[in-house]
Amino acid sequence: MSGNREYKSDVFSMLMEDKKNALEVYNAVNHSNYDDPELVEVHTLDKGVSLSIRNDCAFVLDASLSIYEHQSSVCPNMPVRCLIYFTNILERLLKKRNIYGHSLIRIPIPKFAVFYNGEEEQPDQYDMKLSDAFEKPVENPDLELTCRIYNINHGHNKDLLDKCPVLKEYMIFIDYVREYFRQEDDENLETAINCAINRCIEENILREFLLEHRSEVVKVTQLDYTFDRQIMLEREEARREGREEGREEGHEEGIGEGECRQLIRQVYKKRAKRLSPEEAADQLECDIEQIRNIYHVMDSLKTTDIDTVYKKLTEVKISEERATKQG
Repeated sequence: MSGNREYKSDVFSMLMEDKKNALEVYNAVNHSNYDDPELVEVHTLDKGVSLSIRNDCAFVLDASLSIYEHQSSVCPNMPVRCLIYFTNILERLLKKRNIYGHSLIRIPIPKFAVFYNGEEEQPDQYDMKLSDAFEKPVENPDLELTCRIYNINHGHNKDLLDKCPVLKEYMIFIDYVREYFRQEDDENLETAINCAINRCIEENILREFLLEHRSEVVKVTQLDYTFDRQIMLEREEARREGREEGREEGHEEGIGEGECRQLIRQVYKKRAKRLSPEEAADQLECDIEQIRNIYHVMDSLKTTDIDTVYKKLTEVKISEERATKQG
């Protein structure tokens, strides 16, 4: 794939470089009312640490280390990435401290948030857990990390966005880019971005920021959009190849444990709209048996709780694998 998102900044991380904006997001997420941006102690990892390790925003405030990420495509590996970010930042914080000494060294409380604005339908908020990525399910893992995902698209998390003008205006800008790009028949992205910037400036949306950083915003938005569309195309191609391979070999297409909870959430929303398993499978482009299994568990347990459904599906899968081996 041409281009690597980890090597560059994007508009979200550019906005978060301003302590005032970072503080505004912190207050909205934590229901606090801090008013002094100088309280924000920035610890964002940049390419000076590693070309492959870079996060969007990290800072210490009120004894908490907040690590914020922006995602325009669903990524089930966010908890693993946040663990890497946290350990790298912690290593820098403790560089001159004696961690082998007799005195307890205090560390900031880690808090992880991901702001999602992709075009794939997602709930308002949900959690991703590090344990979702473990090779085997564990009830009480010795190490756990939870990322709270916030959908900041129009129509989602209105209270959060009303408390946080910078996120709200950022999403208005993104929506304008999408609108103008569709008008350009998905061909002239640079024109769409410039039209969106002009409109935002006229409407006093991120006005000062866009006037100061216009050329860089055009550049990184083009890279972001191209990168994400490439991911979408590759995922679609992989799904098609997987379905064809599954049909040829006569077995159902598998699903990774880290992605299972995400599929359950999507099925829940389709089921809530009274779609049949067949309709849900068609819209989600998933194997019909996988979707039927999730519907069956939700119906039999009379629950839509993600953790409960996930646990039951895992138990069924393990039982089937044991039966196959014994047979």
